[in-house]
Amino acid sequence: MDDTIDGRRARGEKRRTEIIEATLAVVTRDGAAGVTHRTVAKQAGTTTSLSTYYFATLDDLLVAALTSVADAYTARIRDIIEAPGDKLTGLAHLIAESAGPGRERALAERELATLAARRPALRPVARRWRENIAELAATLTDDPAAVAALVAASDGLCTAILLDNAPADPDRIHAVLRRAVRD
Repeated sequence: MDDTIDGRRARGEKRRTEIIEATLAVVTRDGAAGVTHRTVAKQAGTTTSLSTYYFATLDDLLVAALTSVADAYTARIRDIIEAPGDKLTGLAHLIAESAGPGRERALAERELATLAARRPALRPVARRWRENIAELAATLTDDPAAVAALVAASDGLCTAILLDNAPADPDRIHAVLRRAVRD
């Protein structure tokens, strides 16, 4: 009996994950405005009713997609915080990696975060990036202004790299982050 229940749970989790990945693929391809239960179900190779079974509303679906992105960044930032060595270098590499190759996905992630300004259900999840960067910054300085500057610089660098199609050079990013902490 327990094996049957565990198998069903595993299949359900797999379907949920597939639907979330499909949502991110739709945002990457069509933008956030293209996300509907129908487009996501088609992308996932499933039915609209299954999509709505797991995610009753579009906000639920978008929150799940944004949460998956936030969870990935949270884990990466946690690794940077806990690792020995230069944390600014770790952050510079994370920014370069996330805004560098695969820009389409990074732009989709940014679009979801921007959408949060208009959709209250997404706001708490969208704030996680800034909160995680602030936690990392607090390991580097006790100055609240420097922490805020580092958060703003990180956010601005990501946006500039993505929107301007600028090079994602970790050394240049590191220099900007270092200046933000010092100034």
